[in-house]
Amino acid sequence: MKLLTGLVFCSLVLGVHSWFSFIGEAFGGARDMWRAYSDMREANYIGADKYFHARGNYDAAQRGPGGAWAARVISDAREDLQQLFGHGAEDSLADQAANEWGRSGKDPNHFRPEGLPEKY
Repeated sequence: MKLLTGLVFCSLVLGVHSWFSFIGEAFGGARDMWRAYSDMREANYIGADKYFHARGNYDAAQRGPGGAWAARVISDAREDLQQLFGHGAEDSLADQAANEWGRSGKDPNHFRPEGLPEKY
């Protein structure tokens, strides 16, 4: 009985630890997404939006499952809002493709436009 109680207790502790880890990853992923958005606004570089979409999703997903979840939720919400306000459906599909590219761990530099400052 003591063994069973110990196993249940350990599994609860590990479960709580995993939950806190997921939450930390999610907050970190949200920060990564915000940083990519801020950099995109600061750069104000024509043709670079897909790069920043991919980079934000890539950075967030590198944190783990929580970061990937945050990236997906933020990306989907952003695209849904843009479509709601009349943003082009074709551009939204291209943004989502860049988002998925980054989340899947592929190099965001695939979308990097020529001439974008190295700072980004």
